[in-house]
Amino acid sequence: MFPFIFLSLQPNFLPIMKIKEIVSALERFAPLPLQDGFDNAGLQIGLTEAEATGALLCLDVTEAVLDEAIALGYNLIISHHPLIFKGYKSITGKDYVERCILKAIKNDIVIYSAHTNLDNAQGGVNYKIAEKIGLKNLKVLEPKESNLVKLVTFVPYAQADVVRQALFAAGCGNIGNYDSCSYNLRGEGTFRAKEGTHPFCGTIGELHHEEEVRIETILPIYKKVEVVKALVAAHPYEEPAFDLYPLQNNWQQAGAGIVGELDEPETELEFLKCIKKTFEVGCVRHNKLTGREIQKVALCGGAGAFLLPQAIRMGADVFVTGEIKYHDYFGHEGDILMAEIGHYESEQYTKEIFYSIIRDLFPNFALQLSKINTNPIKYL
Repeated sequence: MFPFIFLSLQPNFLPIMKIKEIVSALERFAPLPLQDGFDNAGLQIGLTEAEATGALLCLDVTEAVLDEAIALGYNLIISHHPLIFKGYKSITGKDYVERCILKAIKNDIVIYSAHTNLDNAQGGVNYKIAEKIGLKNLKVLEPKESNLVKLVTFVPYAQADVVRQALFAAGCGNIGNYDSCSYNLRGEGTFRAKEGTHPFCGTIGELHHEEEVRIETILPIYKKVEVVKALVAAHPYEEPAFDLYPLQNNWQQAGAGIVGELDEPETELEFLKCIKKTFEVGCVRHNKLTGREIQKVALCGGAGAFLLPQAIRMGADVFVTGEIKYHDYFGHEGDILMAEIGHYESEQYTKEIFYSIIRDLFPNFALQLSKINTNPIKYL
């Protein structure tokens, strides 16, 4: 007789996934420091150390969306619009937001939102709208300002490549469609190591001359801590010297809105009919048609009317956004075609961005696009 050893083989075994892993993936794509000052993106409710049973992806969090997640057995909801914008002194269920908070906590559901950080991120909300319209040659309409820093450090010549690679891996050196960007200048550094030190080169108490490389590179300011940590870890010196300089350069890879081009020009009416169909709009509001051809398109999801002057300065033929105020329509007939397609309609495909981010990294994780239409505006 041979003893039998029973193994629990599960061909469809799924590794345990913590909610914080999903959150980290989202924040690598759309870092929270990219959000606008008024916003409240990020973790809204719950504990991210919990095991994730599945994620429901939506534009808005409502009671119906929470019921949908509960029915699916999912404990994570990822939304574009934050459920919580203001501070609360009490939670009594007096409005839908408070009822959602109570229901989420009662059912151990984590709510996470990526809002203006996803609007401002490369590949984010506005890029998805541009993709649906079919635009090419995309540029950020209003790039972020004062968000870049220049790093300068000095490294022994033989170790310069190792340090450069560590800096690039930490997020330095990205300019437009180029990466690994740096400027390097050879020179001579001097130092004298005092008692109690452990110099990489030179002798304690003696002035040392070392052939070094001055490395200059650029990074987003929110990556400063991560980059300095990588620099110190890779640098051979016990006390590496480095400088950080704030820059006034526009950050062309992050910001509000997008401008791009159609493959072929269209008439104003053709273009309006196309976006009405693409975004399933009940009513496209626009200013007077003047017979111009439409090829250069500026756009911004949601309430993007603040970018209208920038769209005009960029020479766009049309500006597409979710909301435009009545008085904003006056005086622009000769400048640009304005097309208002609705806040919900302009951002409805944000769920697809969430899906792609998570599915690419975690192909076996349970994901569901919400089937609830949360648009509060109806068309007769």
